[in-house]
Amino acid sequence: MDIYASDEEKSEAIKQWWRDNGLAVAVGVALGITAIFGTRFWQSHQETQTEQAAAAYQKVVMALVGSADLSAAEETTATLKSDFSQTPYAAFAANELAAQMASEGDLSGAISELEWVMNHAELTSHRELARLRMARLLMDNGEMDMALALTQESESAAFSILFAELAGDIYVAKSESDAAYDAYQKALDSMAENDPRRRLLEMKRDDVVVK
Repeated sequence: MDIYASDEEKSEAIKQWWRDNGLAVAVGVALGITAIFGTRFWQSHQETQTEQAAAAYQKVVMALVGSADLSAAEETTATLKSDFSQTPYAAFAANELAAQMASEGDLSGAISELEWVMNHAELTSHRELARLRMARLLMDNGEMDMALALTQESESAAFSILFAELAGDIYVAKSESDAAYDAYQKALDSMAENDPRRRLLEMKRDDVVVK
């Protein structure tokens, strides 16, 4: 049943509906178009950012090979950290730079780069790798307690074995055999039976017992 008596009433009803709802419809359409183009722009921007970050990271790698132009690597890494911190390449570069600094005896510089990764990297694996490297670096430089503290802060099960093993190494260096044994055993308890590293870890644990 037609609720309108004539075409004129239908026309007037349409006009009235548009007067009542036209603005909302127009705004909705505009927002929809903006969302579509906004999403495309964001995706394009992200792709551009990633490409630029990858190119910058490549510069860091090239600067560190051969004669190792540390100043150039530091400058490019600083750019990555300030302008592309949301990309994984900033963490990659900081980790690479830290390794080079450590090899050249710049302990404070290496620690600074690793701390940046630990505090800013979005991926857990990047933060954990930086924490593991810093703990090893501190252990190698005699900072046993600081290194040990870092092994207790693991964020993921994937790295827990590595941190437990490193804790065992630190306890060995501190001549704390019982604690070293427990740390190695903790790592073994979390390790698969067919893990290729298992035999070495068992040797470390057994060596502690022998001593």
